[in-house]
Amino acid sequence: MMITRKCLAAALVATTVLGAQAVEAGASAFYGWQVANVPWGDTLNVRKYPASHSQKQAAYPNGAPLQMTGRCTKGLALDDVAGLPAWQQAQAVRYRWCEVWHDPRRTGDWTTGWVYGRYISPI
Repeated sequence: MMITRKCLAAALVATTVLGAQAVEAGASAFYGWQVANVPWGDTLNVRKYPASHSQKQAAYPNGAPLQMTGRCTKGLALDDVAGLPAWQQAQAVRYRWCEVWHDPRRTGDWTTGWVYGRYISPI
């Protein structure tokens, strides 16, 4: 289990450092997006489920890199929009929740959470 987490963490770092659109990690692909358009002094909340009333797992400021799983609500997969210009990708997720892979406590316990698309943009 610990080796799997370390491999996934390495894949996530590669996505962030290399600015790659997707990095294969086993059966999953991670997409490099970032927090954007959050009002000054505020943060983007990562929620346990795709709803604004769901439990808050973490919060990230503008510019923070996000590792997306590729799954969004209303049936959208980031694979479907990956070849589009960045502004069209951002528009496609604007009114959807998208799933992220993150380490909210920075302890190596990676988990999934959800962010609202209005506040993310592709790197």
